[in-house]
Parts: sequence; C-alpha cells; structure tokens
Amino acid sequence: MNNNIFPCLWYDGDAKESAEFYCKIFYGKITADTPVVMNIEIFGQKLMLLNGGPHFTKNASVSFMVICETEDEVQKYWDQLMEGGIALMPLDSYSWSKKYGWVRDKFGVTWQIFLGEKQFEQKIIPTLMFIHENNGKALEAMELYTKTFPNSSLGNILRYGEGSEGHPITEPAENIQHAHFVIDDYHFFCMDNSYDHQFDFNEGISMVVMTNDQEQTDHLWNSLTLDGGRESMCGWLKDKFGFSWQIVPKRLIQLMSDPDKEKAQNVVQAMMKMQKIIIQDLENAYNS
Repeated sequence: MNNNIFPCLWYDGDAKESAEFYCKIFYGKITADTPVVMNIEIFGQKLMLLNGGPHFTKNASVSFMVICETEDEVQKYWDQLMEGGIALMPLDSYSWSKKYGWVRDKFGVTWQIFLGEKQFEQKIIPTLMFIHENNGKALEAMELYTKTFPNSSLGNILRYGEGSEGHPITEPAENIQHAHFVIDDYHFFCMDNSYDHQFDFNEGISMVVMTNDQEQTDHLWNSLTLDGGRESMCGWLKDKFGFSWQIVPKRLIQLMSDPDKEKAQNVVQAMMKMQKIIIQDLENAYNS
C-alpha cells in the first residue's frame, strides 16, 4: 500500500486524544508522538494528525469512507464514532448500501461507514465533495489529479442522471454522484453536490505527498498550482479547486530528524522561510 500519500488532519491541541480514539476504534497504532505531529496507522494506512492551532476547522468537504464487510462491523464503528458525535445521515438501509451512515465525530472528522464489497486493499477512502463554485468540477479535478500523478487512473463514474434515487432532483444530470479515482496507487472517491453547505475545502484536511527528489517536487508543485492554484508556506499549496496539498521531500524529514539538534534546527528554520521546498537549500542550511 502506498504510504507516500496520506491525509493530514488539523487540530487545536487535541491531536493525541484523537489519535488514541481512532487507534482504539480501528485497532490502529501510534507511529509518531510529538507535541506537534502524531502519526497513526490504521488498516495499514498512514494518517497524520497536526496540532496546528485554532486557524482551521475540519469539515465534511473531505470525509473518510470506511468499507465494511459485515453489518456487525458497520455497527461497531458507528456506535463508537457516535460517542460525542453527530449523525449527518442516519445509519440505515439505502439504495447504494444495505447498511450505511455518515457521522461527524467529536473531533470534527466525518466518516461514511459503508457496507459493501471490498474491491481493493485500501479500506479507508478519502472522499472529496465538490460544492459551491466547484460544483460540477469533480470530473475536471479527477482528470487533473490523474494526469499529474504517476500510476493513476479513473475508475467507475456514476452521474446523477444515471441513478439519482435518494438524491434531490436539483442535481444536474451530468454531475458526478459518485466516482472513484487513483493517484499513484492511492484510492479516492469524489462527488459533486449543489447543496449550499456552510463549509468548503480548507487546510483542516489536506493530503501529504512525500517526494523522492527535487524533480518530482517541482513537477507536483507546478502542476497543482497551475491555473488558479495558490502557493502557501512550508510546502503547502492549494490547487485550483481550493483543495490543500503538502508536497514534502523525504530528504526534509531525514534532515529534520538528525540527532544533531543544532543542524536539525537549522533545517527547520530554513524550511519555515520557503514556499516550495528546495532540497539543496535545506542541505546548505544543514551544513552551515
């Protein structure tokens, strides 16, 4: 499974509590434990939990579909995620699943618990909702992402006009009700939605991409900031749809983890001044 691409969830001081909560529910393990960053692994998949402060709030524009193979499994996850949480769609039988529910947990992360046939190894699938000015652009986004990343493909695409049972008739027939795509062997789902939600993509949930070298870093950075994307700081960017990515060279992590604390701190200070990460500048700071 590709753990060079993984979600990052933004917290205001409660990342560790959240990490312990998810590891308990999904039988996961904590793989990194620092005041700023918690990494966990559940079902062999990496998630980063970042204590970044009060600036951003997670919302349902990015949710996590959990593919379950039995009704008991659905019920077990649902009951635990509902502790202090809110049901966005009640656990019930729907046209697309015999047992399904959508819950926002007590940490603000939204989960779609889905009974269905497991079609690939990845059990937790980030699901992007294209709303407001992005409504109707899910296919365009999938085409951008699959063109940008290697080992990528478009999967099944269901448009509202092909089967909209249980959905409002206000959705344009050509819009995406549900679609599957893969970037660098990492699976996503996405949808268009015309409802006027009081949220949209923000830095509360981003995708981290670990790169091997400067060439790969430059390619992803340049492709994702093209045509309306926006550069941010420390390897963060927003693509033209407002979705956040962190393009992080693996060398940065190696240098920041050096046992020589002074050298590691020099690297961190250099990184804090960058937008796109320049590996040679990090090396220079390390050797200064």
